[in-house]
Amino acid sequence: MNYTNGNADELKTKFWKALDDSSYLFLQRDDDPKTAVPMTAQLDKDANSSIWFFTQKNSDFAKLGNVTATYEGKDHKMFARFGGTLSVETDQGRFEQFWNNFVKAWYDQGKDDPDLLFLRMDLGEAEIWSGDVGLMTVAKMALGKTVHDEVQDKHVETTL
Repeated sequence: MNYTNGNADELKTKFWKALDDSSYLFLQRDDDPKTAVPMTAQLDKDANSSIWFFTQKNSDFAKLGNVTATYEGKDHKMFARFGGTLSVETDQGRFEQFWNNFVKAWYDQGKDDPDLLFLRMDLGEAEIWSGDVGLMTVAKMALGKTVHDEVQDKHVETTL
């Protein structure tokens, strides 16, 4: 399928809004699919090429490197799969920006917990799907009618 830049930009904008509304995703190391676990992405609206995670130093993600995230919006109207590279984030300002009581609840010693690891995922290639197909398209699907043309602009391969 071919997609116009307008469709790609629109879907990327919808993706970032959906991820901001519900920041839970599955993250896994590319070299080991058994590492897939739910994680909470920390977002900065002005930094749309990276996301951040708090984890433990003994987690599989402490090995760093290539990872893939899969995402489903809370209303099931947005889906995405995107890759990137994990590295240790050393910017203390970023750490402070994202630290909150929900993160603190996972670490007995708070910000000074020796098991705390703060990671940055630099984003790469992505596929985004919009599940918001509209009432008429749903009706056509229920009747077994073809809907390829109606949903063509609901998917894009892009770079985040």
